[in-house]
Amino acid sequence: MKYCVECILPDTRPGIELDDNGVCTACHGHRDKENKIDWDDRAQSFEGLVADAKSRSNGYDCIVPVSGGKDSWYQIIKAQSYGLNVLAVTWRTPARTEIGQENVDRMIQKLGVDHIDYTINPDVERRFMKAAYEKLGATGLPMHMALFSIPIRLAVQLQIPLIVWGENSQLEYGGNEWERLSTNLDANWLAKHGCLQSTQAFDWIGLEGLTEKDLSAYAFPQNPNFEVRSVFLGSFFKWNSFENTEIAKKYGFKYAKEDLKTGTWDFADIDCKFISLHHFLKWYKFGITRAFDNLSVQIRYGMTTRNEAIKTVTKMGLQRPDGDIEAFCEFQKLPVSWFMEVAESFRNKDIWKQEGGRWILPDFLVQEWDWDQ
Repeated sequence: MKYCVECILPDTRPGIELDDNGVCTACHGHRDKENKIDWDDRAQSFEGLVADAKSRSNGYDCIVPVSGGKDSWYQIIKAQSYGLNVLAVTWRTPARTEIGQENVDRMIQKLGVDHIDYTINPDVERRFMKAAYEKLGATGLPMHMALFSIPIRLAVQLQIPLIVWGENSQLEYGGNEWERLSTNLDANWLAKHGCLQSTQAFDWIGLEGLTEKDLSAYAFPQNPNFEVRSVFLGSFFKWNSFENTEIAKKYGFKYAKEDLKTGTWDFADIDCKFISLHHFLKWYKFGITRAFDNLSVQIRYGMTTRNEAIKTVTKMGLQRPDGDIEAFCEFQKLPVSWFMEVAESFRNKDIWKQEGGRWILPDFLVQEWDWDQ
């Protein structure tokens, strides 16, 4: 593992490459945001998208996929500020938290938006999550497939010409130059970056007894007869999750310090009990915790230094989300030992080595790490 000399991300994280000076693609993305992208020009381009959407719509001008989190609020607020008639669409997690439900309800009421809360048969989700976890070590694959496919399919079926997604993750967390500057969420982006492991819904037919009909909610439209533009809002307006949170709070978004499970951002990932598992499994696969992602962003924003970030990671430790692991196992009707055995099977032996009967990461960024966690 080699680490960026400016932030704390290693080259094992998907999307991260280091240049000859040891600077990662995510830090280059931040440079693009500050120096390369003409945000006034991008804002004018967004106005063109708005005009096109309004000219082609028969009711709703756009879909905004939402979870109820701070970025969801910002996306709706921004879309409404351009006069777009918004339909908010949510894939309803089978493990929605109490604060998550409160924020969804408050978002609908405070922002005055029409909303679809799309629930998939929990038994189908259970079986799909089990299959994805055991085959690819990806509890979050069905979640991501649903949250991407449902808004796209509804946009085509309801003839809504525009989908306004949130951040461009390749600009924020690492991607090549073309990906960082792209504005579109299209089929190529989904295949490479949608956490789908290059699979489609029907690739899972037969596993855990899943049928084609079972997986209908996860399927993307084939050969649609209506053109839908699908764009990242963060490619048109400089993205900042901290600023988005402050904007959302003014309208009613709420969170609390006790909501923090992984990472350093107590305002993020609070709507679903299972999202923490997606982040936790990065430890086995990439040798990082959620805090590496969060603190690297904070370094780029000038909110902390690299040395202070390393100290913070040391202090926070592994942050294993035991309560959420137990909730997931209860959902699966399987013991916690099953979850840990599957996680262990996906340990990346290219970076992990055994020493003294325990697994360690040689030359790990944190020298004083407790490997017995």
